[in-house]
Amino acid sequence: MTVLPLPADLRPGPLAAGLRALRRAGPALPVVLLVAMLGLPLGSHGEGSGGTPADAVSGLVVLFCAVRAVRTRQRALTRTAFVVFALPVVTVAVSALGADSAANAVGGLVRYYQILVLVPAAVLLLVRDRGDFRLVAWSLVALGLWQGGIGVHQYLTGTGASYAGEDIRAVGTFGATDVMGMSTVVAYGLVCAVALALGGEAARTRITAAACAAGLVVPLALSFSRGAWIATAVVCAAQIVLAGLRRALRLLAAGLATAVVLIGGFGVGTSMLEERLSSITQVTAAPDQSVTDRYTMWAAAIDMWEEHPATGVGLKNFPAYRDGHASIALSAGSDVAGAGAAFRRQPLLSPHNMYLLVLSEQGLLSLCAVAGGWAALLVAGARRMAGAHRGARGLDCALIACGLLTWQMIDFVYADIGGPSTVLTAVVLGLAAWWALSPAALARAADAR
Repeated sequence: MTVLPLPADLRPGPLAAGLRALRRAGPALPVVLLVAMLGLPLGSHGEGSGGTPADAVSGLVVLFCAVRAVRTRQRALTRTAFVVFALPVVTVAVSALGADSAANAVGGLVRYYQILVLVPAAVLLLVRDRGDFRLVAWSLVALGLWQGGIGVHQYLTGTGASYAGEDIRAVGTFGATDVMGMSTVVAYGLVCAVALALGGEAARTRITAAACAAGLVVPLALSFSRGAWIATAVVCAAQIVLAGLRRALRLLAAGLATAVVLIGGFGVGTSMLEERLSSITQVTAAPDQSVTDRYTMWAAAIDMWEEHPATGVGLKNFPAYRDGHASIALSAGSDVAGAGAAFRRQPLLSPHNMYLLVLSEQGLLSLCAVAGGWAALLVAGARRMAGAHRGARGLDCALIACGLLTWQMIDFVYADIGGPSTVLTAVVLGLAAWWALSPAALARAADAR
């Protein structure tokens, strides 16, 4: 039987197709909106400790998830997911009892619960299938391109944050007070783009993702963020190897050629990049002041933990105990200038190491609960990645989830939670939890809904 095409006036128009796509995305759209909020300029350049629009939207995402779960009678978290998210609830609450003020206790509880529990659990429940997962991943790529584009413009026009006496450091909309913000966002986008280029089902998807990945390399380099460079290089190399040895060799060769063209041919920040790269290895021989400060604060955090091994010195108490445990090598603060901000000294209020921050303030029990949960997600996600290889289902999702979680765990050696971009860490943990724990992660397309 011949099927006649519908008349032109009866075919669904672009508006109807768009509405249908929105209905299909459904519950994942609040997560995409949360990611998009990080593209907005921050008032007063992100200064202060108050919340941001993204923090407010994250609360709405959690509320939306709770209301939807009740209305649809959605199945609760699996037993493993409940354990992973419940343990930090208990240990953080215990450490809050040692805070030196009620404001610090409440503020610390809200922040840790937001990043480690509530938003990741909401992402886990709102992402229904691999299509939703890829939608969120592409939103991270888009955010990285947006912030990266602003960062490149800042470098070219000399309107970025101050670095080596020049206002050239790419920081995007996060300003000079959060120089790690743009590098984190761009690195997330790059990890997602590489995974989509390696495991995408359609050729057009792979080509588009590869182009996005190439474009994100430049702003990441111009962020001058050593921790982000290290984490991104390790994760992307692992992704390429896990996707297949022959493909790995081709892509590694292409990556080296791109680096030669960008740095050798066009001279993208050549001298400063070389200086920044060489400083990574200068941890014992003539390190710069930022490296000295970081290692001094690490030593102070370990000293705090040795005095209070089980529960730490109390939530948000690191600044109060810092001077009593740090050596005289610690400077008064870091210089902040550029990107619209006047010069000032920013106090060093954390060890810039998430593991040592938790260890010093919350003790060994909380560190085991938090880092142990991440390790469990990574192991479960890696096991499912093997299944995705065998069944050719969701390899791109596996590479994204495991890549983002691995990136975050490596970057936490050089950074901790804090700043406007931190809310994206919660989204990353939620994506990793979905791949590792959700039954829908490896479901067939027909059974995903």
